[in-house]
Amino acid sequence: MSPLEDDLLEESVFPSSDTEPGLYEHWKIEVDPGQSPVRIDKYLAEKNPYQSRNRIQNAADAGFIFVNGTPVKSNYKVRPADVITLMLDKPKHDSSVVAEDIPLTIVYEDDQLMVINKEAGMVVHPGAGNFTGTLINAVAWHMKDVKEFDPNDPEVGLVHRIDKDTSGLLVVAKTPEAKTVLGKQFFNKTTHRSYHALVWGNLIDDEGRIEGNIGRDPKDRLRMKVFAPDSEIGKPAVTHYRVIERYGYTTLVECILETGRTHQIRAHMKHIGHPLFCDERYGGNEVLRGQRSSTYKAFIQNCFKLCPRQALHAKTLGFIHPTTKQQMDFNSEWPTDFAQLIDKWRHFIKGTTANTFE
Repeated sequence: MSPLEDDLLEESVFPSSDTEPGLYEHWKIEVDPGQSPVRIDKYLAEKNPYQSRNRIQNAADAGFIFVNGTPVKSNYKVRPADVITLMLDKPKHDSSVVAEDIPLTIVYEDDQLMVINKEAGMVVHPGAGNFTGTLINAVAWHMKDVKEFDPNDPEVGLVHRIDKDTSGLLVVAKTPEAKTVLGKQFFNKTTHRSYHALVWGNLIDDEGRIEGNIGRDPKDRLRMKVFAPDSEIGKPAVTHYRVIERYGYTTLVECILETGRTHQIRAHMKHIGHPLFCDERYGGNEVLRGQRSSTYKAFIQNCFKLCPRQALHAKTLGFIHPTTKQQMDFNSEWPTDFAQLIDKWRHFIKGTTANTFE
C-alpha cells in the first residue's frame, strides 16, 4: 500500500452508489515465515507508514482487504506465508512520470548529474495527491531529448529528497552508474550537507549535537517523532547545529546532517524544544516565545505571511563526482521569503533593548 494508493483508498472505503462491480488489485504482500500472529490492521499499519490504522480498518470492513483470496475483517490475525492483497473498486492510478514544462533552477549539470536549487512549495516526486507539477516532472521535460534517460526508471533520478516546503539543493543522477556511486556516498555518510533554519527560542549553547531515533508518530502518521537511541523504535539519527545569529525569541542556526531521515531537522529541533519557525506540522506556526503585546503578535503574524512555510533551506551540498572523482561543493543563496524573514528579525532585534529577553 504505497502512498500512491492513499487518495484512492480514502475514496474507496466509502464507495459511491454508482460504483460498477469488480475489484482491481493495487497491492500485495506475503507475510514473513517467522511472523507471530498479529491483527491485520496493526500489521499493515506498521508495514505502511502512509496509512493510518483507522483507514486500514475501514478498508477491511468494506471488503477490500483479502488474505489468500478471501476478504477478511480488521481483527483477522496474520500467519506466516499469508498473501495479503488490497483490492479496490477503481483501477490503479497510472503513476508513470510525465514530462512537464516547469522551470528549474539548475546550478550545475554534466552528462552524469545535475544539481538543482529547488524552490519551496515544489513536491520532489509524484505521490498521493501530487501526481503532476513535481520536480521529477520538470526533470523529465528537461531531459526529454536524451533517449538514454527514462524518468520512470528507478535506477536514475533522485539520489535524495527534501520536503515540499523546504527550499535548496539536491542532486539528480542521469545514469545508473552515477546514482549507484552517489547513493553509496549518502549511505556511507561521506556527503556534506548543511541547512539554515530559523527556530523558536534562544538556544543556550552556541553549538550542539542532537541524537535520537526518528520514526512515525503513532498519534499522527504524517509527523515524525524522536525516540531514545536504545529504544529500537525508528532509525538512528544525528543532527549537529551551530548558532549563526540570535534574535532574542528566535535563533538562526546551521544544521549539519550526519544521517538523512525523513523530517530529521524538523523533528530533532522540536524534540529539544526549538521547533522551526512557521512549521505547521511540528507546532511552529504559533507564537511560542516573546511578548504578549498586540504589536508583537502582529509582528509575528506578518512574519508568518512573509514566509508561510517552515523556515528551512538546504544551503550547501558536497559530494565526490561519480566519474571524475573530484570533490564537488555547492552553496545556494537564501530564497526571497527566507531572506526577508531574517531581515525582519534583524530589524526587530535592533529596536529592542537587551533586557527585554531576560
